[in-house]
Amino acid sequence: MAAALGASLVRMVAALSTGRPKFIDHEPLLAWAMATGERLSHRFLELADQDSAAYAGFAAALKLPKATDADIAARQAALRAAARNASEIPLACVEACLQLVEAAEVLAGRSNANASSDLNVAALLGEAAAKGAAANVLVNLPSIGDSELEGTMTARVTELLGAIEDLASQTRQAVGSGTPRDPIAPTEPA
Repeated sequence: MAAALGASLVRMVAALSTGRPKFIDHEPLLAWAMATGERLSHRFLELADQDSAAYAGFAAALKLPKATDADIAARQAALRAAARNASEIPLACVEACLQLVEAAEVLAGRSNANASSDLNVAALLGEAAAKGAAANVLVNLPSIGDSELEGTMTARVTELLGAIEDLASQTRQAVGSGTPRDPIAPTEPA
């Protein structure tokens, strides 16, 4: 939900900058940012619903019977599958948070300065949402029972968080100085 709000702020800043003579050279970027903010806002809401359903699936698996060896085996398999789902969905959220923070960073210094604090807030919300989602990934991974997958997903989360933190910091710096850094190539959605 926090990331959806951040994506809406990106869209708002782009909309407030569109059509202004000062930003005419950035019109394609502004159009991209508006579309990205809109798309990500919807994506984050979908992910929130999926995450809720994944948690419900894990909770349901915990309630499965464990009276017999067959029950225990079925319950364990259900718990592993549910834990995998409960890891993959927040990982998708972390990946989308990278796109959100990229969009905020790209707009910093290339959009309405009166709304620059909103870009900082968007980056902060994206960073916070990513850290929260990453915590959910990491807490669920051991329950999957696949150490190779756990290592791969942990490395991916660590990589994404590093990139997100870097971009959020760059956004804060650009917003504070009013000077954009060189344009980056935004990440395409998976």
